Amino acid sequence: MREEGVLAVLDIAEWGAPIEVAEGARATRALEEGRVLFLPSLSFAVDEPEKPFLTPSSLAPGRKNISFDPATGECQGSRHTGAEAARLGAMLDRFGRQAEALLRALAPGYTQGLRRARTSFRPADVEDRPSSVRQDDRLLHVDAFPTRPTRGERILRVFSNIAPDGAERRWEVGEPFPAFAEKFLPRVKPGRAASAWLIERLGLTKGRRSAYDTIMLGLHDAMKQDAAYQAGAPHASLAFPPGTSWIVYTDQVLHAALAGRFALEQTFHLPVAAMAEPERAPIRVLERLAGHALA
Repeated sequence: MREEGVLAVLDIAEWGAPIEVAEGARATRALEEGRVLFLPSLSFAVDEPEKPFLTPSSLAPGRKNISFDPATGECQGSRHTGAEAARLGAMLDRFGRQAEALLRALAPGYTQGLRRARTSFRPADVEDRPSSVRQDDRLLHVDAFPTRPTRGERILRVFSNIAPDGAERRWEVGEPFPAFAEKFLPRVKPGRAASAWLIERLGLTKGRRSAYDTIMLGLHDAMKQDAAYQAGAPHASLAFPPGTSWIVYTDQVLHAALAGRFALEQTFHLPVAAMAEPERAPIRVLERLAGHALA
């Protein structure tokens, strides 16, 4: 593994192939420090019957991504039905299983706590997805889920660019999370336990929001809504060509997706205790700044 600015570059070419313990430990440390782990030789193979899915017209009207839920086997957000929908779901499931094998080979210490969540396929160009400021992924942000509280668990994502037309996936990555949090935490209003209870009872969230979840949502929104910060904040530009993959803690790394299409994305959740260095988790950073527990 070698480091290139905000990137840590690991040259592997097979999903789930054995990785030397020392190499895996270096890569894991880089991820937990807030680097993007870039895998320039690792591509996801799209089978011939799956290639017709590589078009923006695969999306259902009004949707910006297609998702697969490994818990139910359900594929949502596409215009496909019947056997085509099943074939598309199988492709997304295969990517999710390969991404999980990769992480287990890379970071054996994560094995007990790692949980695979939804798989996403984003066939449309980022620039063709109109949205509000808070939903605009072209702006620097950290990931926080309005309806799915994490209570401090990590959000780890594996991406792969499968564009058949040579389109790069272009990102910007911002400053380290602790520096950002120190600036923005004073702007965020603490949540009330009664409000979190009511929102859960109304079915608006899957589980109760902790103080951490409320703060992360506030940080997400405050950062996106601050035009001066978006224009002047430190950032690095990254380009991920087709046939490459990358891994990042998206709850920690400030990131913006500026351009690209045909990206696969697999989300995982990981308890803070399973990390090699738990003190680097966003919840621990915010607790040190706030002076008290947040979940």
